[in-house]
Amino acid sequence: MATAVMTSLDTKSRAASHGMSDIRIRNLFIVPTILFLIVFNIFPLIYSLGYSFTDFRASSNAPANFVGLQNYRELLNDPFIWSNFAITAKYVIVSVSGQVIVGFGTAMLLNRDIPLKGLLTTLLLLPMMLSMAVVGLFWKLLYDPSFGIINYTLGLGSFEWLSNPDMALYAVAITDIWMWSPFVMLLSLAGLSAVPKHLYEAAAIDRAGPFYTFFRITLPLVAPILMIAIIFRTMEAFKTFDLAYILTSQPTTEVISIRLYKMAFQEWQTGRSCALAYIVLIMVLAITNIYVKYLNKVKER
Repeated sequence: MATAVMTSLDTKSRAASHGMSDIRIRNLFIVPTILFLIVFNIFPLIYSLGYSFTDFRASSNAPANFVGLQNYRELLNDPFIWSNFAITAKYVIVSVSGQVIVGFGTAMLLNRDIPLKGLLTTLLLLPMMLSMAVVGLFWKLLYDPSFGIINYTLGLGSFEWLSNPDMALYAVAITDIWMWSPFVMLLSLAGLSAVPKHLYEAAAIDRAGPFYTFFRITLPLVAPILMIAIIFRTMEAFKTFDLAYILTSQPTTEVISIRLYKMAFQEWQTGRSCALAYIVLIMVLAITNIYVKYLNKVKER
């Protein structure tokens, strides 16, 4: 203790001798960070909110005219926009459900004493370390009907994955599951390793079966951390753009982020796209709020 106090005093005295107080050192790191956040995050957020109430088009030199809530009203009454939301919801449900099932199942297997456990865990984490562009191009080759290894392995002949309107969205979701299941697995492993061993020993003494042990001990104790993984993955899946844009251009895979991109940078409806971005933001916040409330209830049990 005395050594720690002396070390702290030495550090302070050295900083003071160089003219750097604690407050100055703190401000040296905090002030630039706050300025960075204001310039690159908060300012564009407020600026785009202002544009969402105008008919501004970035491709023209015409000034922005204030139109009030017209952009929001037209978007909320547009059936094509709701179709994009429906596609996004379907994608989120399939993708996040698959990631939870695969990730949690893999974590259950890795939580046992198996050989080369560390090496297997490291290899399974590799997909989420790759960039979206690389993963998209990689899976585009795997799905290829002529020489793709998926059709060859499953014996599907020249089955079309990405050009088939009914399968394209599932193909994108499968790719997302492959890439992000390791994230769920990692969090689940942390939760499983924290479950007290004496609970399993007591269940074994009471001759409880695997089904009872899983639903009465494992799942309730891992549920809070699993909910955190679901919150993160739902938010990311709702905003997905890269994979769907790289893999396919089917109308059935036009999630809301792609519609937003086209509206902003292809149709140049800047004010309208800003309004759509805020509608998406409100929806993501609402979904996250529901999850957080459920997470708090799970923690209180």
